[in-house]
Formats: sequence, structure tokens, C-alpha cells
Amino acid sequence: MNKYLITVLLGFALSSEVFAQKQKKSNVLFIFADDMTFESLYLLNNSDVKTPNLDRLRERGVTFTHAFNQGAWSPAVCLCSRAMMNTGKYLWKAATFCNSAQGKSPVEMPKCPVEKKTPEGYWSEYMKAEGYDTYFTGKWHVEKDAHKVFDVVGTVRGGMPDQVSARYNRKFIKGQPDTWDPTDKSNGGYWKGGKHWSEVVRDETLGFIDIAKKKKDPFFMYIAFNAVHDPRQAPKEYEDMYKAEDLSIPKSFLPENPYCEQAGTGHTLRDERLAPYPRTKYAVQVNRKEYYALLTHMDHQIGIILDSLKTIGEEDNTYILFTGDHGLALGDHGFIGKQNSYDRSIRVPLFVVGPGIKAGKTVDDKVYLQDIMATALDIAGSDKVKDMDFKSLLPVCEGKKNIASQDAIYGAYLGYQRMIRTDKYKMIIYPVGDVVLLYNIKNDPEEMNDLAGNMKYKKIMDKLFSKFKELQKEVGDPLDVTKYYNNFFSSVN
Repeated sequence: MNKYLITVLLGFALSSEVFAQKQKKSNVLFIFADDMTFESLYLLNNSDVKTPNLDRLRERGVTFTHAFNQGAWSPAVCLCSRAMMNTGKYLWKAATFCNSAQGKSPVEMPKCPVEKKTPEGYWSEYMKAEGYDTYFTGKWHVEKDAHKVFDVVGTVRGGMPDQVSARYNRKFIKGQPDTWDPTDKSNGGYWKGGKHWSEVVRDETLGFIDIAKKKKDPFFMYIAFNAVHDPRQAPKEYEDMYKAEDLSIPKSFLPENPYCEQAGTGHTLRDERLAPYPRTKYAVQVNRKEYYALLTHMDHQIGIILDSLKTIGEEDNTYILFTGDHGLALGDHGFIGKQNSYDRSIRVPLFVVGPGIKAGKTVDDKVYLQDIMATALDIAGSDKVKDMDFKSLLPVCEGKKNIASQDAIYGAYLGYQRMIRTDKYKMIIYPVGDVVLLYNIKNDPEEMNDLAGNMKYKKIMDKLFSKFKELQKEVGDPLDVTKYYNNFFSSVN
């Protein structure tokens, strides 16, 4: 064999090895929305909203229809959700600021057993260890500096866009001029800096993709939109897509929730000040109009990002994970915000798309939205998956044995609320006032018929409460609500 041929073969072998190394692991693109309730997509039975790009993403992969957030130790539910997402730990284990819950309600939280414990690692750090180049842009809202855990960092946003008094002073009187214009850039918020924040996320992501296509290592991109958090502002063309009067409102609409104070979601809570009391149907419709406009605008940016992946030839070698950090009430049960235990506020859309994932598959089993993190580690081949409290969804997506489904979902909000949800029932406990609520969510998905006062359900509730105490131990919840539960039945008798 001549030297020239040997050189050619050796060069081919080396180039093949480099190619194999590059193709060894698939890329991971994580897209994170804020305040995105499970019913906010056209293909998820909401004909009011226009989300063509998220709908096509959904059609390409697996949709989990019952993905939940565990709750919060702070009114900033997003902060708690993102702490769980990035550490892989359940609610009270992720609560490095758990004492912020103390003094926030008449029922004070005991000291958290993992008080001030620093997480062993963050999601992006685990991905780095598996050979991924890591990128971040958008809403971070996590304790550790994003620049310390990602290789490339764009614009880092805080908890929410700047707020202005004009947004909170609206009267929502049909036929009268509004005092707030979501398209007015002088109001700041999403317009602060000149370019809409969702467009900044889009452009920085396109920049990341341009960098990544020139590198041999797989990429992990954590793309976090502030949308659809208030103040919900979008360009006029998107606002003009919707008319408030044409939009439906939840069947569970109430002018005011009778237990809002006991639930810790009363008149002074920031999120609940986004519509005056008593709520009106028109106020809910206007809030929904602006929510949908901002959502459709975000959907457009996501479409451009997805097209960019296809353009560089990485679409088929990239897992795309999409979810939101929690839901949003928008008129459900008299609430506007997310600090409650009803499904619209704790349940989110969740998609997994990628190599080997069956297109158009729907999974109705109960999961936690933070299972996305363990799923990404599984895709990366990390042995850290076994150390996560949350479970990988990859086996389910690939049609293998389901190891992700939860028997019951746990929920909590400070010292105000505790919740357990199964396929058939949801029980909510408000320690303040010794209130217990029970819904048969299989027959009553809108959660409108409270059964707790009917003693024929006592055995069912006791069984739920027993399971709830097991979940409390699992998630590290230090609050014993037994006496409040028992007090309720004493009052019923």
C-alpha cells in the first residue's frame, strides 16, 4: 500500500472519528415560558388563541397533558419552580431560601430541614460535564449567577418586567377609554431597552445557534422567555388579532373567591391587583386578550428559532423540550394570578420532541414539569439522573415502560395551602380558617362542586390525607396540617 493511500485512509479515519464524536450526542434545546397555563394552545382545545408554531412542535413529539408544578415557598412562584428545575430537587429540598415562607401567613412554616443548603449542582453544570457547550438567555430568577453556570450568556432578566402604576389602576369598564396601552413603548416593561424582550431572546438564540454550528460539541440551550408574564405587552399587530368581547372565560369564573384571604391570595397580593374587585367578565376578557397577544408574539419568535435549527441541518439531531414554570388563573375561581391550587394555576403544557420520539403521541399520566430536567440529563447520558428527585420522561417518550407517572401530585403555597391531586380527586387544605375542599375532577374538571362538606366522602378524604402525608415526607414539607384537617370535620359535625 503506497504512502499516499495510507495518508488518505488515515485522514478519512480521523475525520470519521471527529464526525462520530460530533454525532455521539444529540443537542438539547430547552424553551421555557412564564405563566403559561395548560389550556393556552390552540391544539390543546383552545380555539380562542393562535399558536401555530407551538402547535407544529406539539405535532412532532410527545405531549404530556397533565404536567404540574409542586408549588412555592414564596409569592414568586416562578422563583421556586425554577429552583426545582435547575437543582432537580423537590419543593422544600430546593428551598434554599425556605425561611422566606416564615411570617408570611398566620400559620408560620417551621424551619425547613434543608435550611440554607447549597444545591450540589445546577442543570447546566451537569450538561457541561457530559461534553455540552451551554448557552443561556432570558429569565433566570435563580440564586446562582447565570454567568457562572453557562459557557455563553446573553441578556439575563430578573423576575418580571418593570411594573408601572398605570397597569394596576385600570378600571376595565366596557365602552370607556382604557388608561393602559400594551403597545405603548413609553410604558417600559417588555419595551425597556427599545426591543421587545421576546425578540431579544429570539435574536440571542439565533446568535447562539450560529456559534454552535461551528463547534464540534453538542449544545444545550436554556431559552427562557419572560412571556407571558404581566405586564402583557405586544406589538400592535398581535394585539389587533384579538377582540376582548369574542374571548371565552372559564366556567368557574367568580367575582371573588370566597376563600381568597384564607388561601393567602387576597386583595393586596400583587398578581391579584391586575384586575379590580369584584371581577367582571369584561376585565377577564381584556386580561386574556393581552395574554393571548403576547403568547402569539412569543410563538412567532419560537417559530423563527425552530426554522433556524432546520436551516443549519440540526433539526433531526436536536431534542426540543418545552414547558412553562407554572400556570395562570386569568379569571378561574375569582383569581387572576398563580398563587392557588386550581389546575389552571399549577398545570402547564409540556412537549418532548427529538430523535426516536414518536410524533403526535399524547400521554395523560401525571408528571411534574421539572421532570424535563431529568429528561435532559438522560438524553445526555448523565449518571446524575439517579440523584434527581424528578424522573426522566425519555423512556415514556420512546415507548418504553412508564417510570415517570406519579400516583398523586403534591402541592403547597407557603403556610397557606396544601393540596393532593389524583386522577379522580383533588383535596385542598387551607390551614387558615380550617378549610378543606374536595373536588371530583374526573366528573368536575372545572373544580366547581365542593364535596368536602358531605360526610359520605369522609373515607375518601381520609385516604387522600394519608397519601398526602406520605408525599409531604417525600418532598420535605415541614408543616403538619393534621389539626387543621381534623378541625374542619369537627366544624362539619
